[in-house]
Amino acid sequence: MELLKNMEWRYATKKFDPDKKVGSSEIAKLKKAIQLSVSSYGLQLYKVLIIEDKALRQKLKPVSWNQNQITDASHLFVFCNYSKVEPSDIETHIHLTSEIRNIDIEKIRGYGDFIVSKLNEKTDIEKTNWLERQPYIALANLLMACAELRIDACPMEGFEPEKYNTILGLDQQGLNACVIATVGYRHNDDRSQKQAKVRKPLEALFMEI
Repeated sequence: MELLKNMEWRYATKKFDPDKKVGSSEIAKLKKAIQLSVSSYGLQLYKVLIIEDKALRQKLKPVSWNQNQITDASHLFVFCNYSKVEPSDIETHIHLTSEIRNIDIEKIRGYGDFIVSKLNEKTDIEKTNWLERQPYIALANLLMACAELRIDACPMEGFEPEKYNTILGLDQQGLNACVIATVGYRHNDDRSQKQAKVRKPLEALFMEI
């Protein structure tokens, strides 16, 4: 199974080679992998910023625990969840479904009403938690796609979301920086690549009932 081989190969890269860049064709494949990610109700209530600009990443580094991956990697992916879900978001999804699947919108409007009703059952805190979980599924797809393409990546929660929101102007767009990932190619001196993976044994991780 090639997927397992790819997962064995990948690791959270701590030191990137700043002279190696990920090409535009590879970035296009990574974008497609993210686009194809599953999401609750298929709504995809997130946006992904792909930052290559060195000067901008230099501004983000101090609010990313001064981690060198931010500036040394080829690209920085910032996964942003919607700050809140609006009825118009569901309406947009229903219209897109109608268009792509060539279905009369009136035949699926009931599904849109169902989504709205289920979301209305959540408290504001529950909605926020739900929205912030959505990008993590897309992040997983990014990591798997990187591994298949032999591109190194490092998922990171070590940053200050509020500062990212300010620097990147996300608040005004109704977005919140949720999780980030650096993408590029490992440096030969990165000691982490030679360390064995530490994972719980299968019998400790799974229960078969």
